[in-house]
Amino acid sequence: MLRPGSLFFTVILTALVAFGPLSTDMYLPSLPAMKKEFGASVSDVQLTLSIFLAGFAVSQLLYGPLSDRFGRRPILLFGITIYGFASVACFLSQTIEMLIISRFFQAFGACSGPVLGRAIVRDVYGQERAAQVLAYMGSAMALAPAFAPLFGGYLQVWFGWQASFVFLAVFAFVLVGLVGVLIQETNSHINPYAMQPGKLAGNYAALLKHRGFMGYVLLNSCVFSGLFAFISGSSFVFIDVFGLEPNLYGVCFGIVVCGYITGTLIAGRYSRKFGSETMLRYGSFLSILGGCLLFGVVWAVPGHVASVVAPMFVFMISVGVVMPNSMAGAIGPFPKMAGAASALMGFIQMAIAAIIGAGVGMMHDGTARPMTVAIALMGAGAFLTYALIIRRKAD
Repeated sequence: MLRPGSLFFTVILTALVAFGPLSTDMYLPSLPAMKKEFGASVSDVQLTLSIFLAGFAVSQLLYGPLSDRFGRRPILLFGITIYGFASVACFLSQTIEMLIISRFFQAFGACSGPVLGRAIVRDVYGQERAAQVLAYMGSAMALAPAFAPLFGGYLQVWFGWQASFVFLAVFAFVLVGLVGVLIQETNSHINPYAMQPGKLAGNYAALLKHRGFMGYVLLNSCVFSGLFAFISGSSFVFIDVFGLEPNLYGVCFGIVVCGYITGTLIAGRYSRKFGSETMLRYGSFLSILGGCLLFGVVWAVPGHVASVVAPMFVFMISVGVVMPNSMAGAIGPFPKMAGAASALMGFIQMAIAAIIGAGVGMMHDGTARPMTVAIALMGAGAFLTYALIIRRKAD
């Protein structure tokens, strides 16, 4: 068993948290090809993304309390195994409907990684230290969305859309082995009543009524939804509208993700020095700045790759700064129900993002404008959430 806090322990946690971005980003270059393969509409193909987030959101309400009751390790092994078999079902799908169903079950398994990975960080570290660790994990995890579309683009060119799901299945089964052999239980506050309906409802009600918790969650949800609007719409914008090849789309996506890496490095370096509240103030400002720049530049200079990439780089810095600090702020005050707090935060985050992503698909008009409107609105929402809730709480 690995010592909690060791380097390889953190590497495995990072891989677990990376289930989300790998599952949404690796097959992005294949979306236009899948549209042709299945004879589906843009909104139908984008539904494979939104249904993943919907399944991810609902499943978190289950995984958090289960891990509070039975421990992180057994529930984590169960979830990763489900993910592996669902990934197999994805690459064997013959219709868009079958793929959508398989993606839901893939999400059911995938969410065990981020939910329990964050809870394990909270088990092992305190709140301020957890923010720093989550930020550094985010920097490493950013390699997943940075390279996943690029790697997925080449897989699409060389082997077709199924190849990404083959890779994800293998990745899952390797992690089952690593977690089973190397990770020990970290939950020292096993709660035998965590799964009782009354207790469960009470925990969620208490969290929903907690002004600070909801402020952090809404701020987190806004920047994540802006990111997901880009994930949902960018492949069609870059490949169909701008005419890029799938592998070049992966390069553009990777450049944008470098903004996220920059943000997480800033958060990791300065969160303990200046505190989470200060980092969230600057992060929320960058979110509205990046969103408004994107909206203005795309409407002024439509059809140019740089008009999307440059402003999104700024927006993604805000995502890298806000995400780890808002996660730590939301979960930190609740050590005895960290799993439930992590689950509820993830549910709200994913539910809002799924709605935004589906909206981008339904509003698709053959231009980048619907995507940019959604991102600008989410940037404004993040800034207002900080100004009206989090700053007042701090004051």
